[in-house]
Amino acid sequence: MQQTIEERKRAVALTSLAAAVGLTTLKIVVGVLTSSLGVLAEAAHSGLDLVAAAATYFAVRTASRPPDSGHRYGHGKIENLSALFETALLLVTSAWIVYAAIHRLARGGVAVEVTVWSFIVMATSVAVDWSRSRALYRIAKASNSQALEADALHFQTDIWSSGVVIIGLLCVQMARWLPGMSWLRQADAVAALGVAGIASFVTIRLAIRTLQALMDAAPSDVETRIVRAAESVDGVIDCHRVRFRYSGATLFVDAHISMDGSLPLSKAHEIADRVEWAVRSELPSADVTVHTEPPDAG
Repeated sequence: MQQTIEERKRAVALTSLAAAVGLTTLKIVVGVLTSSLGVLAEAAHSGLDLVAAAATYFAVRTASRPPDSGHRYGHGKIENLSALFETALLLVTSAWIVYAAIHRLARGGVAVEVTVWSFIVMATSVAVDWSRSRALYRIAKASNSQALEADALHFQTDIWSSGVVIIGLLCVQMARWLPGMSWLRQADAVAALGVAGIASFVTIRLAIRTLQALMDAAPSDVETRIVRAAESVDGVIDCHRVRFRYSGATLFVDAHISMDGSLPLSKAHEIADRVEWAVRSELPSADVTVHTEPPDAG
């Protein structure tokens, strides 16, 4: 039996959660055994991914609930709150990484044991994050899920941060091969600062998008698309007083249309139904309410 889009959302969120558990555990073990701050920073980053993935899974399950007497617009805003929670975690984790890296640099560094396992765990992280981000983004695009899209963006940056750590470990190993370049031993801590920088950049972008969604900020082209779709229907004179807001993946649209006041009620209702269909064709996630009125009422 083919899965529904909601079942696919829950499945990809659960898979992401399981992957985060495995990666976090692996990085902690290797980071502790090798004393690599870069790997430990990545372990902290993956620990953040674990909490974020759990929050996303909870949000996706909750957002799929239908409207009830206490939530007339459904439960979709929980996806935006989940994204806001992720930004808070990112800020805390980034601050800790910066503190630990600066502290280690000030002390002159700590001996880091670079082993083949250091590179294996980071390469594994890149492969898992690449696969996970692709799966999340594919379902996010199909379902217009902001929570899954935020998760996908988050894991895409993990690929880059893992690459930064690999470069740091390579520099530490080069310092052993080239005694005259002992300053490369600090590269592991510098790599950790790179991880924090990437995480902070994602935090700012995610925070802006989340706050815009929670404040019902209007995307620039949505109103134009709604008006164009409505006015393409025969019998509609104009479309005005358009209001809309997102609740999770659902776009709630409230629009007024003007039409000939002499039309019978049944015909006016038929035109309103066609307008709703036209808007949903343009914006498939839309829940549309259309108000009809004579030309001189707008």
